[in-house]
Amino acid sequence: MAEVTAALVKELREKTGAGMMDCKRALAETNGDLEAAVDWLRKKGFAAAAKKAGRVASEGLVGFAVDAHAGALVEVNAETDFVGRNESFQNFVRAVAKLVLAQGDDVEKLKALPFPGSSRSVAEELTHMISTIGENMSLRRAKRLAVKSGHVAPYMHAALAPGLGKIGVLVALESNASPDKLTAPGRNLAMHVAAANPRYVTSASVDSVHLERERGILREQAKASGKPDAIIDKMVEGRLKKFYEDVVLLEQLYVIDGESRVVAVLDHAAKDAGAPVHVAGFVRFALGEGIEKVETDFAAEVAATAKVTR
Repeated sequence: MAEVTAALVKELREKTGAGMMDCKRALAETNGDLEAAVDWLRKKGFAAAAKKAGRVASEGLVGFAVDAHAGALVEVNAETDFVGRNESFQNFVRAVAKLVLAQGDDVEKLKALPFPGSSRSVAEELTHMISTIGENMSLRRAKRLAVKSGHVAPYMHAALAPGLGKIGVLVALESNASPDKLTAPGRNLAMHVAAANPRYVTSASVDSVHLERERGILREQAKASGKPDAIIDKMVEGRLKKFYEDVVLLEQLYVIDGESRVVAVLDHAAKDAGAPVHVAGFVRFALGEGIEKVETDFAAEVAATAKVTR
């Protein structure tokens, strides 16, 4: 077998744009023949996929999978919302959500797992879809929630298909009550999380850095009033209450009725269920959040190109 050198791998990467490990594998499979390795990569779809890797993928789907005491949420991105209607893409998202439910939410480990019904890994299956569908895609994130006793409630806002959509939520309720008593309040709480987008479960769980930053901003605002320090301290604490009501789930106004606080809704659910009910955790994925989508002016781009080529 011919030696697969770093220089040979580098040359193959430059010719195809494929990843280093894929190039090494291609050269090993083709006994170091560079052109044969190029063909091998093209046949596997790696070269074609690599050419699309730089394109912004902020569309796609969020998907969930649940069982008796656990739930999983995933986000798989693509370039256009059209791909979200593709049956193969939908099946991929569903399958990955089930893998997260069974195996955990470490994305890098997830990518290496065998993809169900295929000889490929999850990462290789995604690469295959990129080549087949013709858009850049990425398995962006995953989260699994579980309780020892209770219920994990899912909710998908404006679902495109069962368990698939653009805003997905899981709410984990810890309770000794019968799970069927927790289904309705769990779903309603998940709907609330989708709408209100809290960041923390309780006031005590608010990140200390986030809290001190907010406290500092409020103090500077209060100082502008010219009041004494003792009054300023009271003003800051009063305004912090509003901050908690914005970001803490249990302190928020319940969007379902527009009157109650979520903590009161939980107390009512506990009475109905005949046992205490606690929110053990929640997760909310909004498709594409945090991804900067580059907006291009095609006409301006063409004009700029024309100036350069004159």
